[in-house]
Amino acid sequence: MNENSIAVFRRGYRMQWEAAQDTHVVLYPEGMAKLNETAAAILELVDGKQDIAAIIATLDSRFPEAGGVGPDVLEFLQSAYEQKWIQFRDPA
Repeated sequence: MNENSIAVFRRGYRMQWEAAQDTHVVLYPEGMAKLNETAAAILELVDGKQDIAAIIATLDSRFPEAGGVGPDVLEFLQSAYEQKWIQFRDPA
């Protein structure tokens, strides 16, 4: 994974709002994972089109008071990859 990689949800995985849980969740064949607001803000930008640099730039502009979210986004995306929610591909 690098900032030119494109993150995409693995087949069978998706993020959605779960009204019963009052939170965003990642749904997958074995179950569901609740997301906090930060995780949801990152994963809502995982569309299989934007590279990681674009995701970071979008979040930096949304949350300028954070002083740069790049390292946190990279750490979270690595964790999401390890959880098998997402995968990475090289740009076309």
